Amino acid sequence: MNDTGTKLVWRGIPGLHPNTYTERDQWKGGWFTGVSTNNFACISVAEKTVEKEFSPSISQLLNHPLALVALVPKEAALFSAGAIAGAASKTFTAPLDRIKLLMQTHGLRVGQESAKKGIGFIEAFTLIGKVEGLKGYWKGNLPQVIRVIPYSAAQLFAYETYKKLFSGKDGELSVIGRLAAGACAGMTSTFVTYPLDVLRLRLAVEPGYKTMTEVSLNMIREEGFASFYNGLGPSLIGIAPYIAVNFCVFDLVKKALPDKYQKRTEISLATALVSATIATVMFYPLDTVRRQMQMKGSPFKTIFDAFPGIVARDGLSGLYRGFLPNALKTLPNSSIKLTTFDTAKRLIAAGEKELQKFMEENGKKQD
Repeated sequence: MNDTGTKLVWRGIPGLHPNTYTERDQWKGGWFTGVSTNNFACISVAEKTVEKEFSPSISQLLNHPLALVALVPKEAALFSAGAIAGAASKTFTAPLDRIKLLMQTHGLRVGQESAKKGIGFIEAFTLIGKVEGLKGYWKGNLPQVIRVIPYSAAQLFAYETYKKLFSGKDGELSVIGRLAAGACAGMTSTFVTYPLDVLRLRLAVEPGYKTMTEVSLNMIREEGFASFYNGLGPSLIGIAPYIAVNFCVFDLVKKALPDKYQKRTEISLATALVSATIATVMFYPLDTVRRQMQMKGSPFKTIFDAFPGIVARDGLSGLYRGFLPNALKTLPNSSIKLTTFDTAKRLIAAGEKELQKFMEENGKKQD
């Protein structure tokens, strides 16, 4: 046997007579079969048999469980890591998200009957506790978690896929390529999960609803199916540059650091915090616009109506209503998500090295 793992095997074939043809189905164990009409010869070329013959033993896997990670398909591992990280971070920051939504939509909900168009952080926090109690801070979190599991998983997985798509012939990815990959990943995940985002908003800010089913049926009956995609335009426009900047800055800063710092969790958290802060400050007004377009009875049909409408009613500061709780929510949320994903990729790479080491050791023993 040579290093490529190719074997030359001679087999006796009982009942075979010269000058006869043999069907290929008789030799299912071989990859290639050649048959002669006179003197018969059969050659089987077995490729990559090392994977079966040199696979790690149970004892090796138990002593080095990291190798088990390599046995899970890489795509499935990354998808699962993104889903778990997204669900945990969203649940942890749900109260801040509820406060942000109330602050963003207060002016539209009270209408013209109230002279007070804005509501502060402390006032919103107190109002939720007074009217709905402790569980009110997590109202609408279930559809948020249901949404964020496929959203985070699809976003992170799509980003890795788009990076491969936009990389050059040498495998390197330019800054423009990273931005394009992040933008496409953000739009892909947003489009797929957008109806759940609308349901979460309605359940969180509109009184009288208790379940997602109730909200869904009412929306279909009164507003039609298209209402599940109200505000999709500004959402895509807003999420594309946000994710592009967030992911691109994170990748570039990590890449610029010395190797010994790139693998440290606290460095990943700090890097993710910086990238999320830059992206949030730049694109928060688009988030306010889409939230108000998602509201039932919203007077805004396009972003060109919404921007001047919000400024006329609430002033320029109206575009940044809810920014503080959003920053308190988004920054740790994004940091946890990106750090978890980065850690998962390192674990997968380490697991693959462990598995390869065992296979090489087992191959040497068999030789």
